[in-house]
Amino acid sequence: MKQASPKVRLLAALRVWQRNATVYKRTWKLNILPNFFEPFLYLLGMGLGLGAYIIEMEGLPYIQFIAPGLLISSIMWGATLETTYNVFVKMNFDRIYDGILSTPINPKDLALGELLWGSTRGTIYGGAFLSILFVFGMGLHPGIILIFPMIFIIGFMFATIGLLFTSMIKEIELFNYFFTLFLTPLFLFSGIFFPMDQLPQAVQLIAWFTPLFHGVELSRGIFNEVWSIELLEHLLWILVVTGLNTYVALRAIHKRLYI
Repeated sequence: MKQASPKVRLLAALRVWQRNATVYKRTWKLNILPNFFEPFLYLLGMGLGLGAYIIEMEGLPYIQFIAPGLLISSIMWGATLETTYNVFVKMNFDRIYDGILSTPINPKDLALGELLWGSTRGTIYGGAFLSILFVFGMGLHPGIILIFPMIFIIGFMFATIGLLFTSMIKEIELFNYFFTLFLTPLFLFSGIFFPMDQLPQAVQLIAWFTPLFHGVELSRGIFNEVWSIELLEHLLWILVVTGLNTYVALRAIHKRLYI
């Protein structure tokens, strides 16, 4: 008889998070550099270089236009890297999950722990990049406090997307498609570098259904104190998608790891 799917337990998931954090303490200097410097270099190259030719965009200095979006992209790359390659290696090559599942922790606990850790990794990268923006004098206003919970929530959203893809593939090479055909187009066509209203209506419609677009719009509104009801709409989209993805990802990992 088929065993019923177990319930997910937060305390057990936090043990998985704790294990990952302990390992990360030994390697953080090597891990943080690639994901931190890429958006930072884009900020310098595009914001200061191209910004010398583009004076304003939507009433903002160009560097202030792209900086909030680059912040969200750094979170995206950090969270998805953790729940794609790193999870796949632990699951299929290092066989770490075999040992974890021999304890009272079940696959859903494990999946939630990985999601929490993926969002933590995204928060680390986002926080590091945010500190650079503060040095540049951007976002220095009381309302910026709202960006801190948004960093974690958006990191969690992208962690669920990465984990869901990981649960469906058997070959590590397939991540090339995920990063090249999904994340890279998101990075280029989610309003980071230019307003989406300059693109054809069909492209704008597709962008509205993508996660990075809503994160970019929410971040830009908070950073530049452009408060409107649309920010709540973007937040609601993120929360709904994150909730749905979490439910599906937990079930998918349970099915993948169920013994």
